Amino acid sequence: MLTFEQLFGFLLAAMLITASPGPDNLMVLGMGISKGRRHGMAFGLGCALGCLSHTVLAAIGVSALIAASPVAFTALKVCGGLYLIWLGIKALRSRGGASVGDASQAEDSLVRLFFKGVFANAINPKVVLFFLSFLPQFVVPSQGHVAAQTALLGLTFTLQAAVLFGLLGYFAGAIGQWLQRKPRAGLWLDRVAGAVFVALGLRLIVSR
Repeated sequence: MLTFEQLFGFLLAAMLITASPGPDNLMVLGMGISKGRRHGMAFGLGCALGCLSHTVLAAIGVSALIAASPVAFTALKVCGGLYLIWLGIKALRSRGGASVGDASQAEDSLVRLFFKGVFANAINPKVVLFFLSFLPQFVVPSQGHVAAQTALLGLTFTLQAAVLFGLLGYFAGAIGQWLQRKPRAGLWLDRVAGAVFVALGLRLIVSR
Protein backbone atom coordinates (compact mmCIF):
# COMPACT_ATOMS: atom_id res chain seq x y z
CA MET A 1 0.00 0.00 0.00
CA LEU A 2 2.96 2.34 0.59
CA THR A 3 5.75 2.63 -1.94
CA PHE A 4 9.37 2.75 -0.80
CA GLU A 5 9.76 6.36 -1.99
CA GLN A 6 6.53 7.34 -0.23
CA LEU A 7 7.59 5.77 3.07
CA PHE A 8 11.22 6.92 2.89
CA GLY A 9 10.29 10.54 2.19
CA PHE A 10 7.74 10.53 4.99
CA LEU A 11 10.17 8.98 7.47
CA LEU A 12 12.89 11.55 6.77
CA ALA A 13 10.48 14.45 7.21
CA ALA A 14 8.96 12.92 10.35
CA MET A 15 12.36 12.36 11.99
CA LEU A 16 13.52 15.90 11.30
CA ILE A 17 10.29 17.36 12.65
CA THR A 18 10.40 15.14 15.75
CA ALA A 19 14.03 16.05 16.48
CA SER A 20 13.52 19.81 16.14
CA PRO A 21 13.06 21.67 19.46
CA GLY A 22 9.46 21.61 20.64
CA PRO A 23 7.38 21.25 23.81
CA ASP A 24 7.32 17.44 23.78
CA ASN A 25 10.99 16.69 23.29
CA LEU A 26 12.09 19.51 25.61
CA MET A 27 9.82 18.07 28.32
CA VAL A 28 11.36 14.64 27.73
CA LEU A 29 14.83 16.16 28.06
CA GLY A 30 13.86 18.03 31.21
CA MET A 31 12.32 14.91 32.71
CA GLY A 32 15.42 12.86 31.95
CA ILE A 33 17.76 15.49 33.38
CA SER A 34 15.79 16.09 36.57
CA LYS A 35 14.58 12.55 37.34
CA GLY A 36 16.85 10.19 35.44
CA ARG A 37 16.91 8.08 32.31
CA ARG A 38 14.01 5.75 33.09
CA HIS A 39 11.65 8.59 33.90
CA GLY A 40 12.61 10.49 30.75
CA MET A 41 12.14 7.39 28.61
CA ALA A 42 8.77 6.57 30.20
CA PHE A 43 7.42 10.06 29.58
CA GLY A 44 8.84 10.12 26.04
CA LEU A 45 7.26 6.79 25.10
CA GLY A 46 3.94 8.05 26.44
CA CYS A 47 4.17 11.19 24.29
CA ALA A 48 4.93 9.08 21.23
CA LEU A 49 2.07 6.63 21.78
CA GLY A 50 -0.32 9.53 22.22
CA CYS A 51 0.07 10.04 18.47
CA LEU A 52 -2.00 6.89 17.84
CA SER A 53 -5.21 8.69 18.76
CA HIS A 54 -4.47 11.37 16.18
CA THR A 55 -3.67 8.68 13.63
CA VAL A 56 -7.14 7.15 14.06
CA LEU A 57 -8.82 10.54 13.66
CA ALA A 58 -6.75 11.36 10.59
CA ALA A 59 -7.39 7.96 8.96
CA ILE A 60 -11.15 8.26 9.47
CA GLY A 61 -11.34 11.92 8.51
CA VAL A 62 -9.14 11.84 5.41
CA SER A 63 -10.74 8.71 3.97
CA ALA A 64 -14.23 10.11 4.64
CA LEU A 65 -13.39 13.38 2.89
CA ILE A 66 -12.01 11.63 -0.17
CA ALA A 67 -15.09 9.40 -0.36
CA ALA A 68 -17.50 12.31 0.14
CA SER A 69 -15.92 15.07 -1.90
CA PRO A 70 -12.60 15.45 -3.72
CA VAL A 71 -13.16 19.21 -3.47
CA ALA A 72 -13.35 18.99 0.33
CA PHE A 73 -10.15 16.92 0.40
CA THR A 74 -8.43 19.54 -1.76
CA ALA A 75 -9.63 22.24 0.63
CA LEU A 76 -8.20 20.27 3.56
CA LYS A 77 -4.86 19.99 1.78
CA VAL A 78 -4.74 23.72 1.02
CA CYS A 79 -5.65 24.64 4.61
CA GLY A 80 -3.14 22.11 5.89
CA GLY A 81 -0.46 23.52 3.60
CA LEU A 82 -1.09 27.04 4.85
CA TYR A 83 -0.92 25.77 8.45
CA LEU A 84 2.44 24.08 7.81
CA ILE A 85 3.79 27.24 6.14
CA TRP A 86 2.68 29.25 9.18
CA LEU A 87 4.47 26.80 11.49
CA GLY A 88 7.56 27.04 9.28
CA ILE A 89 7.61 30.85 9.37
CA LYS A 90 7.30 30.76 13.17
CA ALA A 91 10.24 28.36 13.37
CA LEU A 92 12.32 30.45 10.96
CA ARG A 93 11.67 33.56 13.04
CA SER A 94 12.42 31.77 16.31
CA ARG A 95 15.36 32.98 18.35
CA GLY A 96 15.97 29.58 19.86
CA GLY A 97 16.43 29.76 23.58
CA ALA A 98 15.28 26.20 24.22
CA SER A 99 15.07 25.43 27.92
CA VAL A 100 15.68 21.94 29.27
CA GLY A 101 15.46 22.65 32.98
CA ASP A 102 13.58 20.63 35.58
CA ALA A 103 10.36 19.22 34.14
CA SER A 104 8.66 18.74 37.49
CA GLN A 105 9.49 18.64 41.14
CA ALA A 106 6.82 16.07 42.04
CA GLU A 107 7.80 12.43 42.36
CA ASP A 108 5.91 10.22 39.90
CA SER A 109 6.08 6.52 39.15
CA LEU A 110 7.22 5.36 35.71
CA VAL A 111 3.69 4.18 34.86
CA ARG A 112 2.17 7.50 35.89
CA LEU A 113 4.71 9.44 33.85
CA PHE A 114 4.01 7.21 30.84
CA PHE A 115 0.28 7.93 30.98
CA LYS A 116 0.96 11.61 31.60
CA GLY A 117 2.84 11.65 28.31
CA VAL A 118 0.04 9.81 26.51
CA PHE A 119 -2.61 12.16 27.89
CA ALA A 120 -0.63 15.35 27.25
CA ASN A 121 -0.14 14.42 23.60
CA ALA A 122 -3.61 12.98 22.99
CA ILE A 123 -5.49 16.10 24.13
CA ASN A 124 -3.22 18.60 22.36
CA PRO A 125 -5.31 20.24 19.59
CA LYS A 126 -2.17 21.48 17.85
CA VAL A 127 -1.04 17.89 17.33
CA VAL A 128 -4.45 17.05 15.84
CA LEU A 129 -4.08 19.93 13.38
CA PHE A 130 -0.54 18.86 12.58
CA PHE A 131 -1.55 15.29 11.77
CA LEU A 132 -4.45 16.45 9.59
CA SER A 133 -2.02 18.74 7.76
CA PHE A 134 1.03 16.49 7.55
CA LEU A 135 -0.29 13.00 6.75
CA PRO A 136 -2.54 13.74 3.74
CA GLN A 137 0.29 14.98 1.54
CA PHE A 138 1.94 11.55 1.69
CA VAL A 139 -1.31 9.73 0.89
CA VAL A 140 -1.73 8.73 -2.76
CA PRO A 141 -5.48 8.24 -3.41
CA SER A 142 -4.82 6.50 -6.73
CA GLN A 143 -3.13 3.65 -4.85
CA GLY A 144 -6.37 2.95 -2.99
CA HIS A 145 -6.83 1.99 0.68
CA VAL A 146 -6.60 5.63 1.80
CA ALA A 147 -7.47 4.89 5.43
CA ALA A 148 -4.86 2.12 5.56
CA GLN A 149 -2.22 4.38 4.00
CA THR A 150 -2.96 7.09 6.57
CA ALA A 151 -2.89 4.57 9.41
CA LEU A 152 0.46 3.15 8.29
CA LEU A 153 1.96 6.61 7.99
CA GLY A 154 0.66 7.53 11.45
CA LEU A 155 2.03 4.29 12.90
CA THR A 156 5.40 5.01 11.26
CA PHE A 157 5.41 8.48 12.81
CA THR A 158 4.55 7.01 16.21
CA LEU A 159 7.31 4.38 16.02
CA GLN A 160 10.04 6.82 14.99
CA ALA A 161 8.88 9.25 17.70
CA ALA A 162 9.06 6.45 20.27
CA VAL A 163 12.64 5.66 19.23
CA LEU A 164 13.79 9.29 19.18
CA PHE A 165 12.01 10.24 22.41
CA GLY A 166 13.36 7.10 24.08
CA LEU A 167 16.90 8.06 23.04
CA LEU A 168 16.31 11.63 24.23
CA GLY A 169 15.23 10.35 27.63
CA TYR A 170 18.17 7.94 27.86
CA PHE A 171 20.84 10.46 26.84
CA ALA A 172 19.05 13.46 28.42
CA GLY A 173 21.97 14.46 30.63
CA ALA A 174 24.53 14.57 27.82
CA ILE A 175 22.15 16.22 25.35
CA GLY A 176 21.08 18.81 27.90
CA GLN A 177 24.70 19.74 28.64
CA TRP A 178 25.42 19.99 24.90
CA LEU A 179 22.47 22.34 24.37
CA GLN A 180 23.60 24.50 27.28
CA ARG A 181 27.12 24.74 25.81
CA LYS A 182 25.83 25.41 22.28
CA PRO A 183 22.70 27.53 22.61
CA ARG A 184 22.70 28.27 18.88
CA ALA A 185 22.22 24.57 18.08
CA GLY A 186 18.53 24.82 18.90
CA LEU A 187 18.29 27.95 16.74
CA TRP A 188 19.68 26.17 13.68
CA LEU A 189 17.49 23.12 14.26
CA ASP A 190 14.54 25.51 14.24
CA ARG A 191 15.77 27.04 10.99
CA VAL A 192 16.07 23.66 9.29
CA ALA A 193 12.71 22.47 10.60
CA GLY A 194 11.10 25.76 9.54
CA ALA A 195 12.40 25.38 6.00
CA VAL A 196 11.05 21.82 5.90
CA PHE A 197 7.63 22.97 7.13
CA VAL A 198 7.44 25.69 4.47
CA ALA A 199 8.55 23.30 1.72
CA LEU A 200 6.04 20.65 2.80
CA GLY A 201 3.27 23.25 3.01
CA LEU A 202 3.97 24.53 -0.50
CA ARG A 203 4.16 20.97 -1.80
CA LEU A 204 0.83 20.15 -0.18
CA ILE A 205 -0.87 23.19 -1.74
CA VAL A 206 0.37 22.63 -5.31
CA SER A 207 0.04 18.83 -5.35
CA ARG A 208 -2.92 17.21 -7.11
